[in-house]
Amino acid sequence: MPEPHIHLSIDGGVYPARSGEPLIDALNRARVDVPQVCYHPQLGPVQTCDTCVVEVDGRLVRACGTQAQAGMTVRTAVQSAQRAREDAFDRLLANHLLYCTVCDNNNGNCTVHNTTRALGVQHQERPFQPKPHAQDHSNPFYRYDPDQCILCGRCVEACQNLQVNETLTINWEDEHPRVLWDGDKPAGESSCVSCGHCVTVCPCNALMEKSMLGEAGFFTGLELPVFQSAVAVVKNVEPSLGYGPILNLSEIEAAGREGSIRRTKTVCTYCGVGCSFEVWTKDRHILKVEPEGGPANGVSTCVKGKFGWDYVNSGERLTTPLIREAGRFREATWDEALDVIARRLTEIRREHGPDALAFIASSKTTNEEAFLMQKLARAVVGTNNMDNCSRYCQSPATMGLWRTVGYGGDSGGIAELERAGLVIGIGTNTAESHPVLATRVKRAQKLRGQRLIVVDLREHEMARRADLFVRPNPGTDFVWLNAVSRHILDEGLEDRAFLERWVNGLDEFRASLDGYTLDYAEGVTGIPQDTLRRIAREIVEADGTCVMWAMGVTQQMGGTETSTAISNLLLVTGNYMRPGAGAYPLRGHNNVQGASDMGAMPGFVTGYQRVDDPAVRARYAAVWGTELPINKGLDNHEMVHAIHGGHLRAMYLKGEEMAVVDSNANYVDAALEKLDFLVVQDVFFSHTASFADVVLPASPSLEKDGTFTNTERRIQRLYKALEPLGQSKPDWQIIQLVANRLGAGWKYTHPSQIMDEVASLTPLYAGVNYERLEGFRSLQWPVHADGTDTPLLFADGFPFPDGKARLYPAQFVARAEPPTAEYDLHLNNGRMLEHFHEGNMTFRAAGLAGQVPGTFVEVSPELAEERGVQSGSLVRLVSRHEAVCLPVLVTNRVIGRQLYMPMNTPDAAQAVNRLTGSHADLSTHTPAYKDTAVRMEVLGADGPPPLPRTNHRSGHPTPQLGVEVERKWRRPDYVFPGSGLPMVEGGADD
Repeated sequence: MPEPHIHLSIDGGVYPARSGEPLIDALNRARVDVPQVCYHPQLGPVQTCDTCVVEVDGRLVRACGTQAQAGMTVRTAVQSAQRAREDAFDRLLANHLLYCTVCDNNNGNCTVHNTTRALGVQHQERPFQPKPHAQDHSNPFYRYDPDQCILCGRCVEACQNLQVNETLTINWEDEHPRVLWDGDKPAGESSCVSCGHCVTVCPCNALMEKSMLGEAGFFTGLELPVFQSAVAVVKNVEPSLGYGPILNLSEIEAAGREGSIRRTKTVCTYCGVGCSFEVWTKDRHILKVEPEGGPANGVSTCVKGKFGWDYVNSGERLTTPLIREAGRFREATWDEALDVIARRLTEIRREHGPDALAFIASSKTTNEEAFLMQKLARAVVGTNNMDNCSRYCQSPATMGLWRTVGYGGDSGGIAELERAGLVIGIGTNTAESHPVLATRVKRAQKLRGQRLIVVDLREHEMARRADLFVRPNPGTDFVWLNAVSRHILDEGLEDRAFLERWVNGLDEFRASLDGYTLDYAEGVTGIPQDTLRRIAREIVEADGTCVMWAMGVTQQMGGTETSTAISNLLLVTGNYMRPGAGAYPLRGHNNVQGASDMGAMPGFVTGYQRVDDPAVRARYAAVWGTELPINKGLDNHEMVHAIHGGHLRAMYLKGEEMAVVDSNANYVDAALEKLDFLVVQDVFFSHTASFADVVLPASPSLEKDGTFTNTERRIQRLYKALEPLGQSKPDWQIIQLVANRLGAGWKYTHPSQIMDEVASLTPLYAGVNYERLEGFRSLQWPVHADGTDTPLLFADGFPFPDGKARLYPAQFVARAEPPTAEYDLHLNNGRMLEHFHEGNMTFRAAGLAGQVPGTFVEVSPELAEERGVQSGSLVRLVSRHEAVCLPVLVTNRVIGRQLYMPMNTPDAAQAVNRLTGSHADLSTHTPAYKDTAVRMEVLGADGPPPLPRTNHRSGHPTPQLGVEVERKWRRPDYVFPGSGLPMVEGGADD
């Protein structure tokens, strides 16, 4: 929380400040102009550049490294401070070859250029000295130029203490220091995860996106000899003309770029973190992604959000409608395609009734598009057969939270995770599935001593970093959670005051724990009793506990029950209703939260209002002019069975690779083949589209306006950066065209009108409109009609009639497919950092595909030795349902007889869901993807390892606490600038 306000004297004026904040922040708020090359507000004081020197109470100090204190007298205009700043900057320029006019970074935001101008630099006292290091182009996404590097250390600070990948350092003791990757490896052969933090915070052109090089400016695509000649001209005229005219020319060139470079705010289209940033485009060329102040991410990105946009301009994009005729697809006009859709849907509805049709919305598309999809199903066709891909991942978490606390969303914002005393991750590979969110936990653990417990089958990055890493037997999280809750209650360690004031059902819950002793839990889970006691003690003693969980919990037979057990444990220990505590079911897709919020579910309309609630039905009837259907709808798991049963005859599916991501994929394929009529609306011709009768070309997020809602319930706008490619259209326009062919008469001309309708029907979104979401502004639901939002849920109680939460007596559901003598191995699966979901977007990004070209199976060293396989060996995995052939990766990330497969693959025949079955969570029908037993047949053909040696997992990080600037200060050639100069008023030229 902010410290108490104080007041400072700055250049004779009195200004407010916060006690203990960096003095530079107070100066910036007061609009006192002080250079600051290395300082970045999201990195904190780096203290390497010395350009922010000011006088405080008679001493020269760095404004970034000095904490504001009451009564300070700050002077910035004394001659010694000014000369110190100029001397410090001159030292930086000696490291930097200044050639702004022909530089791709000459875009008005180069800190070095702007500081040169602000200080009125005409000549360098210290001439530029080339460094004996070559440029590093080894990373597929960015390059490092040591001759441009001013050694400010921002990139190191970002890598070490913000991203906390701990790859970058500076060899301060070297005669010619430079930024190092893994101690001195090429960037592309290091532990660098290409998150882009370093490139984003670089204050000049030392680190540049390769997509910018030769593209950004009018003169930046010059051939190397010509480019070098142009640079030489600049350097030759500087001694006689000074930098003034040179900078004038570069600023004219930069201003000219404004007409060709477009900067558009958007929201990332990958995971549920909801990173927002500006995307820079020049015609259709995507120059770069520039994060600065996104409410969920700040300057942070991951490799996909920063560099994974090649798919937008892929030559494989669908650009025209397709109609199947005589078993083959032909290109068609929009009118032809719409006529076929309207005719066939109308025929099937007339012959078999509205419930013979089903609709599936996408968690990749916008809120407005999800809303229209369910409106099409309910208001136009008349069916509740409506779902989205939350059924495949997060529905059990939502159900568990509905049962206990009333809202199925994250208790607080991502920032609250940093404030927790303890974070527990259960079944979540957070650093790869939600990378930017993981950085906040890693940062809090490294810099603030936050405790981290990870419970998972696999030793991923978060497990390696954990203070306690626990490996339970597969599918047994419910048991240890209940045992810990019982132990806390038995020992009288519960939060009694919280339970008495805010929670119902304690007696019934206590009774449901009968039998869940620590001894029983050890026998079932394999977790020692002392470890369970330690977990209980850590939760009770922590100043706030947050529990993160994901598909390792939800994709089990008892995913809902385990999610309920997590919330029960948080209630017992009083870990709701306050900052730094609560439940964090991490949403997988960029808009899986929003798709469900918008009513793309069989039993709910927008805001989780039940379709059979008379008051809800009346409200909708008044706005839509038609009654809602009341028959129970099918979820997407039930839809597949209904097709095989002959009850479901037609399906309209948008943006969902159902044939690959649903479980028991062969059974799903067979169902899609049985449909009388299938419409698929997508950006690419997916495997699912191969079963379609009509394929409609949709537009990705960069080609539309709309909103997404992220995992922390944050609603954010995205703006159209590019025109739709070919004849493709935004999904909302396509749905409206289909609806109107069916007689709807919709007249939406912009997504803002759709959101206005959502707000009028939905208490959770009552105050949401596009004006309140302008730019980087955002709102976290519930949003009241006056625009007041709710960053922290439950601050005033729980959304039940009496305002109290409910302890829910959940039941243990055992695995359906434990290993047997025939199927003797447990198969786990999940995401990888470089790819998303099945990979339809990311495998079309060359840099991402180069890092992970295809799928594989992770095998433990002990099992590899037993079976005689090595990395690159080809094996056949056989389950009760099907078989796949793929290469082996031997790794200690898995142990014993447990295997792991990524869910990402460019080849549908190798998809992990060829192996998974149709058994599902009993409450929500979420497939039990993590409950699969297989046998492994060695095929004997050895090939190259499935991950190239350039993959970051082969690197060796070099952790340290930030840039370690003290090592620079110890260099014999370092002198604090301004030492010995008199502190007199007036400019340096007086």
